[in-house]
Amino acid sequence: MRLPLVLAASLLLATPTFAAEVPAPSSDQPLLRAVAAEVDAKALESTIRSLVGFGTRHTLSDTKSNTRGIGAARRWVKTQFEAISKDCGGCLTVETPSEVVTGRRVPTPTEVMNVLAIQKGTTDPDRVIIIAGHLDSRVSDVMDFTSDAPGANDDASGVAAVIEAARVLSKHRFAATLVFAALSGEEQGLYGGKVLASYARANGWKVEADLNNDIIGNSRGQSGVMNNTQVRVFSEGTKAVETPEQANSRRYNGGEVDSPSRNLGRYLDGLAERYLANFDVVMVYRTDRYGRGGDQVPLLEAGYPAVRVTEAAENYDRQHQDLRTEKGRVYGDTIEGVDFAYLAQVTRLNTVAMASLASAPAPPSGVRIEGAVSPDTKVSWVATPGAAGHRVWWRGTTDPTWRYSRWAPAGTSAVLKDVVIDDWFFGVSSVSKDGWESPVVFPGAAGSFESPPPVAAAPKP
Repeated sequence: MRLPLVLAASLLLATPTFAAEVPAPSSDQPLLRAVAAEVDAKALESTIRSLVGFGTRHTLSDTKSNTRGIGAARRWVKTQFEAISKDCGGCLTVETPSEVVTGRRVPTPTEVMNVLAIQKGTTDPDRVIIIAGHLDSRVSDVMDFTSDAPGANDDASGVAAVIEAARVLSKHRFAATLVFAALSGEEQGLYGGKVLASYARANGWKVEADLNNDIIGNSRGQSGVMNNTQVRVFSEGTKAVETPEQANSRRYNGGEVDSPSRNLGRYLDGLAERYLANFDVVMVYRTDRYGRGGDQVPLLEAGYPAVRVTEAAENYDRQHQDLRTEKGRVYGDTIEGVDFAYLAQVTRLNTVAMASLASAPAPPSGVRIEGAVSPDTKVSWVATPGAAGHRVWWRGTTDPTWRYSRWAPAGTSAVLKDVVIDDWFFGVSSVSKDGWESPVVFPGAAGSFESPPPVAAAPKP
């Protein structure tokens, strides 16, 4: 969109003199192209074939067998993480947090166990970037834990992306901590996400992003439409943990489409445009598909930014179905429904996003705007550790993505002259000296990336 001449001129005149003296660092990052190139479609296929080989991975299935059931599958994932860690000199710590749960779909007490590989950050280890997929599978009857449930796409595809991201990113070192998570219990009630959220709170993780990958390997929809050039990223509009007071402020001043999760979606969209060939993020302004859910929801309910990554064209004959053929129509989530080249593209997006987020400074905190009854807008923030400067962003209130920006190499505020506060949405990102940039933070509680405080430890008896 071309700026009106008067507005364009005023923006030029308003540019601080230091902007010319201290140019913004280059934003091009060769590392992101390198990690994208390292993703291997054959490795993804090998992982899915191994997971399908366990027959069923239903949460209530056998945990003792070494060849069938959820227990064998999660032990196999653990060995994969351990092998990757051995190759990188012990850079991954493998953890298996679990909880015993009961519920509507878990009639008897059952241990739900996640398998995590944690790559500790070099300089900002408390800040955490998560990629997750769920290990468990199901057929038509969600309580049927004995029938074969291959779960090739739902969600061996997500777990394959998690393991491949661990393999690729373990070869590099990052400021923030990376967590590679294979979750259990999703189909029975999002229990894996709940265990992960509890573990994050208990360990004081400052979760900046949870990339939940669920059903990411199919490129041909139920109607026969082929789409191997797009992936959907679902994000919540307003925070699940918003207080009534915060809701009142947000309703009046805006922020319905600027939660940290939504700005995380915009971040992924921008990375795809710059670093992936012929592959686009379709941002969906919903927490999840209509009437459905995923393991990102418990993370959101705990106050952490999270998105769901899902293929662009779903085939419902291959989801939650008994293996069968009726009148020539094939049902069931088998490996024939996975497009490994497409899955590799989705995995590249995740890998690039994790590397970029973990290399950048933390998103700024304390972002505020001022300028009522004024022709100018003042944007302020708290200085971000490790940032060489900040970038102030603004866009029209009906624009889906950030449009204009001003580089601020020093200080904790900037005045946008002749930019009226009433007509725009504003945000701030942190930028390192070598050009790594955080997601944009919308002012106030509606847009804050700050994590809830850790759960206080119970007093010892």
